[in-house]
Amino acid sequence: MVISIRFFDRTLEQIFEKIKTGTRLDFEDGMKLFQSRDLAGVGSLGHFVRENLHGKTAYFSNYLNLNPTNICVNRCSFCCFFRTPEASDAYVLSRDEIRERVRNAVEERGVREVHIVGGLNDAVSSGYYFDVISWVKEAAPSVFVKAYTAVEIDYFTKKTGMDTEEVLRELKTRGLDAIPGGGAEIFAEDVRRKICPRKASAARWLEVHKIAHQLGIASNATMLYGHIERVEDRVDHLLRLRVLQDETSGFNAFIPLPYRSGKGAAEDFLGDSCPDGITDMKVCSVARLLLDNIPHIRVHWPAVGLRFAQVALSFGADDFGGTAVHEKVLRRPRSGRSDPVSCEEMVRLIRESGFNPLEVTSAYVPFCSA
Repeated sequence: MVISIRFFDRTLEQIFEKIKTGTRLDFEDGMKLFQSRDLAGVGSLGHFVRENLHGKTAYFSNYLNLNPTNICVNRCSFCCFFRTPEASDAYVLSRDEIRERVRNAVEERGVREVHIVGGLNDAVSSGYYFDVISWVKEAAPSVFVKAYTAVEIDYFTKKTGMDTEEVLRELKTRGLDAIPGGGAEIFAEDVRRKICPRKASAARWLEVHKIAHQLGIASNATMLYGHIERVEDRVDHLLRLRVLQDETSGFNAFIPLPYRSGKGAAEDFLGDSCPDGITDMKVCSVARLLLDNIPHIRVHWPAVGLRFAQVALSFGADDFGGTAVHEKVLRRPRSGRSDPVSCEEMVRLIRESGFNPLEVTSAYVPFCSA
């Protein structure tokens, strides 16, 4: 069958030929894709690869967000979630509170996963973060647990004196199934020093994920874009993920995250607006094209909006995200709503976009065809 895409930007024709012949795209190709003004052409390339991988299937998950504490020593400039210990709304969830939240989510909303991320809190015991997973499993033994970013795991090694492998093994023993991709932000160290100077380095983030993969713990990866990073930094970030995936095959999905303003001093150097829609679409498509070894591109609708998530399914994304029960990390969701989306609504939105919904875990194990 002859496959044809009409391009306004003729440089995209060369990239399309490489894709059709199975030739891996390189750094220069990534730069050309981001710099191209042919958004429809870039999107068509992303959709071409997406359909070759997943056909008309669009995945989603039903999960609870659990944030054990919002007190954090890192205090990243762009973060709206963290609190100082003295803040009136600072908190640490107890065993009973965690068990109750999980039980209620399972019984009332039928959640099948619990996603755990939170602050780096010096005031809690070294075993608290391990206990959190045990408490979740006590409340719902069958739920899939995706917990703790590489930044948090790096912090646990310092707090406990254990090495990374020991920490991950202990978490796995308690019931950990996978780790999320947060904390990657952007790998360019000069940018990282400005936006999150206390956070684990890019090399350390990659190292933690590599060790997790070697232990059979799959993970996701993210990229925070639309602040002070350069186009070169985005391409570099994606290609570094691709290099690690070549070695470990441990990443299940890549999740692009747009920078969102609203953290006061951060706006002095990060800007006071979100990335535009063209950038959002390009990041989704270019990620699908460069990350030829990561199976899934996932959109996080609280960050990008439900309408964007629908369109993204035709720009390279195959995972519509999840119900996002109790999403609190994003203070002002770009979707315009802070309440979770029901499974029924997820199914409707996916079908309206022209795709076939399939509920899965973060390991992409299906539950049923919706």
